[in-house]
Amino acid sequence: MKQNVDWLTRFMDLVTVTGRLEIRCALGVPWRVDYASSPAREIPFHAVLRGRAILENPDDGQRRELSGGDIALLPHGSAHVLHDGSGLPPLPVFDREEGIVPVRASSGDGETLDMLCGRFLVVPPHDKLIQAYFPKTLIVSMREGRDAAKTDSYVARLTRLVEVMRSESAEYGLGGPAILDALSSALFALVLRAASESGGTGDGILALAGHPRLLPALMAMFDDPAHPWTLPELAQRCSMSRATFMRHFQSTTGRSAMDLLTDVRMSVAANELRNPSVSVESIAGVAGYQSVSAFRKVFTQWLGVTPGEWRKQALCADAGPLPETGAGAVGGRQA
Repeated sequence: MKQNVDWLTRFMDLVTVTGRLEIRCALGVPWRVDYASSPAREIPFHAVLRGRAILENPDDGQRRELSGGDIALLPHGSAHVLHDGSGLPPLPVFDREEGIVPVRASSGDGETLDMLCGRFLVVPPHDKLIQAYFPKTLIVSMREGRDAAKTDSYVARLTRLVEVMRSESAEYGLGGPAILDALSSALFALVLRAASESGGTGDGILALAGHPRLLPALMAMFDDPAHPWTLPELAQRCSMSRATFMRHFQSTTGRSAMDLLTDVRMSVAANELRNPSVSVESIAGVAGYQSVSAFRKVFTQWLGVTPGEWRKQALCADAGPLPETGAGAVGGRQA
């Protein structure tokens, strides 16, 4: 693998994620949107361009306020509710044709919510990494990008991308659907960049990437997963003692460094197994195992199937798209 490449590039090379913008909401107060749990490997996202929304988790009652410039991702596909916060029964909604993405609208008093909603699709088995190392709710803000002093910042680029997505969705431009899908995929990477650089992401891989002292260990594992990394060696990269490194890594990610190394190695192996011309013996070496039997044992424990069984499943899955699903229910109707 090439050296001196940032962790996010490595991560995006490893984990295949595609995006799809599904609906634009133009909702007047009072309004409410209910989302059931998403199917496996789907990550709903909501980008608020203008207006205000309350994001609520029905399981624990946690509430987060979103306003114009905020983007929310649900990496675990959790059930959630978006509403205006008034507690009033939602107004009737209607659909209108406006460009290539349907608009779900309602008429009401006060400021209208202008929001883009869609989902990211994670190619298996990399949803395991998402589930293990991403928070249940991830929120980043684009509002800082309106500061002229930060025109060239990552936040400003994120702002411009979302505005381009909105413009494309409202038109019937040549290649519009394909362009929107590509922009949605880019949105995922830009959100991860913004989250890791802004901090406040709780624990997991984004917090690890935003931790200057632990980042060298993350980079080492992504740069060369086949290397026989040891805890003392990783700790040395971070200029820490073994005990200090282990403590900080566990508190930052919720898992051990060896757990993450195994997850990265198995993800690399899963990708390699999609190529029927590459032998399992070669893949074991790429994943850092001298023994094929040891590799088979770890892979089977990690994924629940043998490398050969996964190869068959992956090749069959690659022959067809993931199933389509609905985008949620608005005001009691399916969106």
